[in-house]
Amino acid sequence: MEGRLLTVLVCLVSTVAIVNAGDPYFFYTWNVTYGTASPLGVPQQVILINGQFPGPNLNSTSNNNVVINVFNNLDEPFLLTWSGIQHRKNCWQDGVAGTSCPIPAGQNFTYHFQPKDQIGSYFYYPTTSLHRFAGGFGGLRVNSRLLIPVPYADPEDDHTVLINDWYTSGHTALKNFLDSGRTLGLPNGVLINGKSGKVGGNKEPLFTMKPGKTYKYRLCNVGFKSTLNFRIQNHKMKLVEMEGSHVLQNDYDSLDVHVGQCFSVLVTADQEAKDYYMVASTRFLKKELSTVGVIRYAGSNVQASTELPKTPVGWAWSLNQFRSFRWNLTASAARPNPQGSYHYGKINITRSIKLVNTKNMVNGKVRFGFNGVSHVDTETPLKLAEYFHMAEKVFKYNVIKDEPAAQITALTVQPNVLNITFRTFVEIIFENHEKSMESFHLDGYSFFAVASEPGRWTPEKRKNYNLLDAVSRHTVQVYPKSWSAILLTFDNAGMWNIRSENLERRYLGQQLYVSVLSPEKSLRDEYNIPLNTNLCGIVKGLPLPASYT
Repeated sequence: MEGRLLTVLVCLVSTVAIVNAGDPYFFYTWNVTYGTASPLGVPQQVILINGQFPGPNLNSTSNNNVVINVFNNLDEPFLLTWSGIQHRKNCWQDGVAGTSCPIPAGQNFTYHFQPKDQIGSYFYYPTTSLHRFAGGFGGLRVNSRLLIPVPYADPEDDHTVLINDWYTSGHTALKNFLDSGRTLGLPNGVLINGKSGKVGGNKEPLFTMKPGKTYKYRLCNVGFKSTLNFRIQNHKMKLVEMEGSHVLQNDYDSLDVHVGQCFSVLVTADQEAKDYYMVASTRFLKKELSTVGVIRYAGSNVQASTELPKTPVGWAWSLNQFRSFRWNLTASAARPNPQGSYHYGKINITRSIKLVNTKNMVNGKVRFGFNGVSHVDTETPLKLAEYFHMAEKVFKYNVIKDEPAAQITALTVQPNVLNITFRTFVEIIFENHEKSMESFHLDGYSFFAVASEPGRWTPEKRKNYNLLDAVSRHTVQVYPKSWSAILLTFDNAGMWNIRSENLERRYLGQQLYVSVLSPEKSLRDEYNIPLNTNLCGIVKGLPLPASYT
């Protein structure tokens, strides 16, 4: 067994040695198992990684080669995705159903990815079935290289804070519930780093701060459907980074963190030496759910005040906060050149795509989609079908139009794949006709979130775009009865997932894939399929196509 694993690793490393020469390698072994935990006081089955819930924090640096051998000890197939990692030229490592065959029960797969020219705060999670409802998620940080200046002093310490809504029903029960045609109700509670807390309850601190020192907290909403407002008693949070971009450093009393989003904040221990509560509360739900965790000043035994800072009211407050976020044009990110040296606002738009979220009944069951199409995953991953020149046997390209019909009255259930020309500059508008909050993510890229407004989008709305310092990020929220617009260059060849970060909606079809093909078919634009790739569906057992050169 060990000999086979060594052979796989040697083959895996050799396939990318040409392009990654000189960048250090870091090797990990992760064992994925079931376990029992009581996040909300009720024992339930959870997914552990190396016995941990949440999973281990993955600490990396720009351009490192990260090699993780994942052993699936569950009783069903399993996949992990690395949300926000762009996998330049390497969608094979993205870990979603459209690119990868799942790891069969009792087997292993070795991921090898590189956060090329990236820094920032991210997280990983399972994409198979509804495993994310059971855990299997964890923090993923990409630190700046030592030679690249960071626009703030080194903090005393660097902490990951994973916040999420949570259900006490197991992932299998929730899956059966959705498969029966029903939708999920409100979550049962909120967690901070896998734990729930009550005012006056468990007084063990999650974090300790030394008086006068400044700490970095990486906040990620790893939840399922709820925007969460995060705040710390009596402390300001200085926002410094968002999903891989340095931002203008404004102070906030609280932050709305939408599903799938990550923020980095600096907090200075400049208050009376005692305990303080960090608070995470749901937003935009009929019933507010909250949890607390304790931050302790070192050496103090004074309990935290029972008076918590209040949750903001309404989504107009949240929209105004979104508009306050600005790209730091003078700071360097993963490269020495300033972020603002890329003038995205001066590039001509070559294609405009409007994606309208759709909800309807199909055969008596609720489904969700974009532009009247509800995506369904295929037995053969879309990228494998395309790479083996068998796409026509698995899916059709462009089943939705760039401009949807004014009224969408029905949903068609089929694979939803858009073909986008390599290196074109594209505008995508997410339009939300419902009363619920939405959050959308794009794999393989960062984009400029240039606008978010109430109502319906029209071409005249472009005059309101921020074409100077919109934040480059990978997830954007869309408020009820509103729209959001993003701009980006599709310069990363591969098959990439656009999805609702509401796990219920994604599972029931609100996602699609973007196929970005390089006409050159060369290693300059895309890596060859790794030799250890699992093959399934109609490509199982077939010889690999000719390699790119």
